[in-house]
Amino acid sequence: MPNGYEINDLVKEDSWRMFRLIGEFVEGFDKLSGIEPAVTIYGSARLKRDTVLYKQIEQTAKKLGEMGFAIITGGGPGVMEAGNKGAMEAGATSVGLNIELPEEQNVNAYTTKSVSFDHFFIRKVMLVKYASAFIIFPGGLGTMDELSEVLTLMQTHKIKPFPVILFDSDYWKGFLDWLRHTVLAKGFISYEDFSLLRVCDHPDEVTDAVEQWYNKQELMGKPALDDK
Repeated sequence: MPNGYEINDLVKEDSWRMFRLIGEFVEGFDKLSGIEPAVTIYGSARLKRDTVLYKQIEQTAKKLGEMGFAIITGGGPGVMEAGNKGAMEAGATSVGLNIELPEEQNVNAYTTKSVSFDHFFIRKVMLVKYASAFIIFPGGLGTMDELSEVLTLMQTHKIKPFPVILFDSDYWKGFLDWLRHTVLAKGFISYEDFSLLRVCDHPDEVTDAVEQWYNKQELMGKPALDDK
């Protein structure tokens, strides 16, 4: 009997399951094709609606939407909901990439395009593939996982370097201090890796950073949205 742990169960099932995985990729590619330019927003599903941060995320997504960017989130509550809400207010494409969990996570009410996935790793590909910037709002283990994965993909040249924006300097200070004083000090990362990160405390700083990078790519004659 399956034990309910997805990765462990994979080895116990017939190879036909691979067709389900391929089907999820195909559905994601089909539904998301053509949404560029887009910005992916990460952060906690536990964020409450009546917080300053929720309003800042909503405002950030709205500004980006008004600039012509689609907004991509994980489709759930909290940070994701705020991002999709701002995108919808701007009349922009608002994408929610939901994940099926034992404790059901419903797609929030502010998506104009949604896809549901059974497998985290396929959803992660979709969150990265179509984005030309990544905004990391405060979050927990899932957010840290997504942040480190995006940085690793850039560090190892698996995807092109795009802005990775950490929102709320106070929240991320401990993490950045640890990277500088412990990880970098031991030689486990390079100083150049920090060039991938930007820290912002206001929605206008975020939109300015994204816009400046995007315009720079166009001035240099480089497609800002090359396939990854």
